[in-house]
Amino acid sequence: MWFFARDPVRDFPFELSPEPPEGSPPGPWTLHRGRKKATGSPVSIFVYDVKPGAEEQTQVAKAAFKRLKTLRHPNILAYIDGLETDKCLHMVTEAVTPLAMYLKAQVEAGGLKELELSWGLHQIVKALSFLVNDCSLIHNNVCLAAVFVDRAGEWKLGGLDYMYSAQGDGGGPPRKGYPELEQYDPPELADSSGRAVGEKWSADMWRLGCLIWEVFNGPLVRAAALRNPGKIPKSLVPHYCELVGANPKVRPNPARFLQNCRAPGGFLNNRFVETNLFLEEIQIKEPAEKQKFFQELSKSLDSFPEGFCRHKVLPQLLTAFEFGNAGAVVLTPLFKVGKLLSAEEYQQQVIPVVVKMFSSTDRAMRIRLLQQMEQFIQYLDEPTVNTQIFPHVVHGFLDTNPAIREQTVKSMLLLAPKLNESNLNVELMKHFARLQAKDEQGPIRCNTTVCLGKIGSYLSASTRHRVLTSAFSRATKDPFAPSRVAGVLGLAATHNLYSMSDCAHKILPVLCGLTVDPEKSVRDQAFKAIRSFLSKLESVSEDPTQLAEVEKDVHAASSPGMGGAAASWAGWAVTGVSSLTSKLIRTHPTAAPAETSTPQRSLPEGLPAPAPVPAAPTTTSHWEAQEEGRDTAEDSSPGDRWDDEDWGSLEQEAESVLAQQDDWSSGGPAGRPAQAGTSDHKSSSDSTWTNWEAEGSWEQGWQEPGPPESPPEGTRLASEYNWGNPEPSDKGDPFASLTTRRETGAQQPRPDSWGEDSWEGLDTDRQAKAELARKKREERRREMEAKRAERKASKGPMKLGARKLD
Repeated sequence: MWFFARDPVRDFPFELSPEPPEGSPPGPWTLHRGRKKATGSPVSIFVYDVKPGAEEQTQVAKAAFKRLKTLRHPNILAYIDGLETDKCLHMVTEAVTPLAMYLKAQVEAGGLKELELSWGLHQIVKALSFLVNDCSLIHNNVCLAAVFVDRAGEWKLGGLDYMYSAQGDGGGPPRKGYPELEQYDPPELADSSGRAVGEKWSADMWRLGCLIWEVFNGPLVRAAALRNPGKIPKSLVPHYCELVGANPKVRPNPARFLQNCRAPGGFLNNRFVETNLFLEEIQIKEPAEKQKFFQELSKSLDSFPEGFCRHKVLPQLLTAFEFGNAGAVVLTPLFKVGKLLSAEEYQQQVIPVVVKMFSSTDRAMRIRLLQQMEQFIQYLDEPTVNTQIFPHVVHGFLDTNPAIREQTVKSMLLLAPKLNESNLNVELMKHFARLQAKDEQGPIRCNTTVCLGKIGSYLSASTRHRVLTSAFSRATKDPFAPSRVAGVLGLAATHNLYSMSDCAHKILPVLCGLTVDPEKSVRDQAFKAIRSFLSKLESVSEDPTQLAEVEKDVHAASSPGMGGAAASWAGWAVTGVSSLTSKLIRTHPTAAPAETSTPQRSLPEGLPAPAPVPAAPTTTSHWEAQEEGRDTAEDSSPGDRWDDEDWGSLEQEAESVLAQQDDWSSGGPAGRPAQAGTSDHKSSSDSTWTNWEAEGSWEQGWQEPGPPESPPEGTRLASEYNWGNPEPSDKGDPFASLTTRRETGAQQPRPDSWGEDSWEGLDTDRQAKAELARKKREERRREMEAKRAERKASKGPMKLGARKLD
């Protein structure tokens, strides 16, 4: 039996990228890109191939492997995993790029910012301080090739191959064997006399000076070039000169170097470094400090590197909200950073947190979300909007804070295209009806009307037919002038959603009443809308074949493109009508609600006083019956019916009281057939129309009258009078005082042939029709008496809304 040894490289959970190595810095290691097999997350893999005869370099590589595995610091390259075999060494770290390649790419992309370089140098000096002061280790290899950059722009110190203990217990520094690395050694190492003895950090601080020179001036060719600072910033030059001084004892400790550079006016004293330092210690900061920091962060993000914002600031913002109770202050910088993300990254990182934010009871959080919804609405899918966001947003319609109610209304412009049938056509319309009718703030009633006009094209055909005309008509009677303007513009913007019959019978009468409005802006918009509707009606009258084309959108399904033409000529928008909303709320804190009577206003000179607007009744509309009984429809305004639709009222008790009052004032609910939708409504509607028939239906009102009853005895019919010649009688002719007939005219023959016709046939036909009508009325009366007896016999309770006839 054969046994095959497992290949450790093949079983390694990380794999090398097929791309060529990113770079081969001086030293034994080669840097490759890689990924984790299980998740595909990117990593960097340092590979060392064991070669025969290179035992010294192999020992150096193994020492570096061990050091990196045991050292943990935010500014030192992070070790993830490793593999050690007889043939190779694999060292897996976080995904990084060599600093030399990073600087070159940044220069090609438009140049490096001093802010970014200042923070990078701060990180390297802090890593050296950790090694020297906390670990008593000498890095012995600080140079451009030993620094790497992660995707957030953070600089990481690597190249631990030649590290040794500062206490001398592990022997002296190892031999490098690479001339390109030995040029960074300080001059005192070449002095064999030993007179120039410095501190334990002196050699690494010299190499730090070389690194600073290379960052600003490019690769260091010879040590003599260090005498010329070149492009090093002036604020950094004095501290740089301390590092490359010939006397090793003058070179400062890394911690002191940081302190000197952080002094006022120093190179490391800037907003970017302060922001990074705060983020590193944010978990131990006081809540007040966090609030102030996040409030000021948004102003600075524009000057920060994009990678830093995406990979360092964003995670800290998400963590601060989820675990740090940071509240609404994180929203502004969060959405600002979110603009830098791809759609997939936004969906994965930001959207889950945003959805969670909507369930917050913090008012500041809710209003910030509503104000900035435009920045993330495109990343929300419809199921998420309908099930997780909309149920929380609608609470804003009932909030006591006017600002939240206003922002909730405005947010519907963005949410409407993603709402389902129930939320859009039922739930939202219920809240809009309540706001437009009962909200005490005029600007909010105005914005509700504006928003309805903008989302009208998304409503279903039945909802549009039932809601739009009534809602906009009601707005035209609002005591707040901008609301009346919004009502007119709403009708104009949705003109293609109305039939020609509605335009003529419902819309134009409303608009004509506004031509004498006290406000000139209302009158101007009314005239403009009237001309538009009249031209539309006239064009159809001239060419009836255009009717189908003109009304194509009336019964069409909801579509976002509908209504666009009207909106363009109306020239209206939410920002145009509601830009002064907050100011208007302050100046009209106690505006009357829409259903109250219109207050007296001064009229322009020359205009007649308009008739007082009656209070909005609460009777339910029945547009289908209006074509049959248009005369009665004129008594009640169509603008007062929108909130009377069966929306599933927000205030059941209030509506029941109003319904009872209306029953007394209108003689019962007979004139309010309920909207079809449930079996209860239908049965109530049937009984209501039955009651109408019992009282005397519209059909009976147009029938021929019955046969005349026999006159009292002695009564003389008008036909028995001798209309031509006066008849001798004791009593004078009763019509003599009213008219005098010319005898000659009476004796002349009539030019037409009516006198020659037989009137007997006409009288017979008229009597037959009258008899038939009488029989029908009698039959109908017997049927109604039978139905009343049936209802009286049943002991069950009467349904709510049914009129008691007996």
